[in-house]
Amino acid sequence: MSEQVVIDRRFRGPPTTANGGYICGIVAGLIGGTAEVTLRLPPPIDRSLDVHRHDDGRVALLDGERVVAEGIPATLEIEIPEPVSFSDAEEAAKSFVMFEVDLPYEACFVCGTARAEGDGLRIFAGPVAGRELVASPWTPDASLSNGNGAVRPEFVWSALDCPGAYAFIESADDFVMLGRLAARLIEPVQVSQRYVVIGWHLGSEGKKLYSGTALYSETGTLHAFAKATWIKIPTRPKTA
Repeated sequence: MSEQVVIDRRFRGPPTTANGGYICGIVAGLIGGTAEVTLRLPPPIDRSLDVHRHDDGRVALLDGERVVAEGIPATLEIEIPEPVSFSDAEEAAKSFVMFEVDLPYEACFVCGTARAEGDGLRIFAGPVAGRELVASPWTPDASLSNGNGAVRPEFVWSALDCPGAYAFIESADDFVMLGRLAARLIEPVQVSQRYVVIGWHLGSEGKKLYSGTALYSETGTLHAFAKATWIKIPTRPKTA
């Protein structure tokens, strides 16, 4: 029997497709260890995707014959900023650019402002005073547990997604789409504990934008970090 995965609607980003960080985390879990995942098509939700494993360690998710996402084992080393305190992250989140804005992403699993506590991650990364980065507090809900109190890896990948976009997004008229995400998970993340997610820009090349994200404990321990490639979108994304 072929190996398949189904992305539940809860883990959507735009209304009809999966959150990019989540789907990258699913692919990374199929690979094991540090990975780099490229999104080839908007990942569909609520239907089976076939898993295709290559002899060289690559893993692809296919929707019929179309490649939705493809991951490879990778190494990842980037310069990571010093942590942000939990209180400073709380203050930064008050200035999250998407509050009170009606957008296709208001129901995003990670950064959607319409998602309820315990449903979405509600990571609202806003600018940190005096620093060139964004930050948000995050207390993982118990529903994200692997059964032993640790957050499942695909949800850590999710948390490392959207804050990287808000390192660039300055207004509700700025739109980007995740193209590639590489992440390295260092220490287990525990449900119901307090963390800080930060995002910062790494540069740009034409329509491509590069950002870093990192997840710190409240006491400043680095638990995970990532590097993302984003693609500028000239117009508002479609809602369906």
